[in-house]
Amino acid sequence: MRLNKTSVIVVGAGLAGLSAAVRLMKDGANVTVVEARDRVGGRVLTVRDAFARGQHAEAGGDFIDDSQEDIRRLADQYGLTVRTILRQGFSFVRDKGKGQIHGRPLKGERAWKPIVDRAKPLIEAYRRAEQQWESAVVRSIAQRSVAQWLDEIDADGNMRAMVRGLRGFFLADPEDLSLLVLIEQLASEAPGQEGMGRIEGGNDRLPRVMAVELGESLHLNTAARAIHDDQPFVHVTVESAGGDRTQIKADYVILSVPATALRAIEITPDLPLEQAKVFERLKYGRVTKSLLQFDRRFWKRKGRSPAYGTDAPTGAIWDANEEQRGSAGILTLMAGGQASEDTQKILAQEGVGGLVRALEWLKPGDAKLLHSHHVTWEHDSWSQGGYAYFDPSFDPAWRPWLARPHGRLLFAGEHTSIKWQGYMNGAVESGLRAAAEVWALAAAGNRRAS
Repeated sequence: MRLNKTSVIVVGAGLAGLSAAVRLMKDGANVTVVEARDRVGGRVLTVRDAFARGQHAEAGGDFIDDSQEDIRRLADQYGLTVRTILRQGFSFVRDKGKGQIHGRPLKGERAWKPIVDRAKPLIEAYRRAEQQWESAVVRSIAQRSVAQWLDEIDADGNMRAMVRGLRGFFLADPEDLSLLVLIEQLASEAPGQEGMGRIEGGNDRLPRVMAVELGESLHLNTAARAIHDDQPFVHVTVESAGGDRTQIKADYVILSVPATALRAIEITPDLPLEQAKVFERLKYGRVTKSLLQFDRRFWKRKGRSPAYGTDAPTGAIWDANEEQRGSAGILTLMAGGQASEDTQKILAQEGVGGLVRALEWLKPGDAKLLHSHHVTWEHDSWSQGGYAYFDPSFDPAWRPWLARPHGRLLFAGEHTSIKWQGYMNGAVESGLRAAAEVWALAAAGNRRAS
């Protein structure tokens, strides 16, 4: 069966929406993509013009893990190469303030072992529950914050500092993050220890090449304002950058925008009460990403990791462009949770020099700062945060509602992915899943018609 007579409107041209749209177009569907921004990619944002010597860095989605097959397969289909980076993984440093650290950096496995050891009973319980988020075991874990668990086990200062450093990964502080999120991660692998890659030439090459394939089916500067499922069609009211409103219709609509943007779209008939509540309660992490270009890569030393988790107010640190040529290099500082606000305060009070001084423990010496670029994602009107996270008030039984179809409305986006929530791969995976759901609904409709 092909979808030649099926029309689909995709709201959002991030990786989720583009993946769904391209898949459906190849299957013969008549696809229309509307995107409120003036560019594709959503929270994938490669910064080029801000840096000298032709270098670039990722202000949004950065890492592609070795086991993330969907995005790797998609990149390969377009002839894009995923270059291996940060081969030594992340180490951890404990902040001492004023650009200094306690002791020496700890390699990932050594740093993680005390946490894994103390969490073993919970990890085993989670696995015995077959990782089912609706189970009583999982729900009991979810209702506690990571900070509460640290108090329960009387964690020492080093363990508390390392766990706080995870706000550069989860984008939430221990007080705000559900313990379930940490246990789920530890049940698979410690953060930052799996092999990672980036798309050569910039991660935004993937959404851009998909946009080229979509051609005139893609409409930028076009925001969805209202959706009305009025059988046999779904009507979508869209607004141009100039404020003009028009209405378009299709057989199905895929909503591939963050829950923060979804809340602003008027949907009729109303979503089920449980589903509406889940979209309203889902939280997005605060994050400021600072990209600092220096005239030399002073952080590169034999035997030392090019990536660090830390509880410093400037956030996690890593080599942003080790795969690129030239003596100059770029460091990423990713400040999640409260660190995002702390970084913004440093920039407001001390300028970028305050961030550079916080790197003194890396011994920059006479290295010269060439350029800097900063993006605070909670200030972005279309995402209002980095990516989704679950707090202790989020009932695990709600999670399936994030991806559950509502009539002819389908949902995609990293927040709907079970295994890869928060990752670019989760966005791609969810887009392909939504495209498959269109197939299933169309096939069911054809059977009923016959």
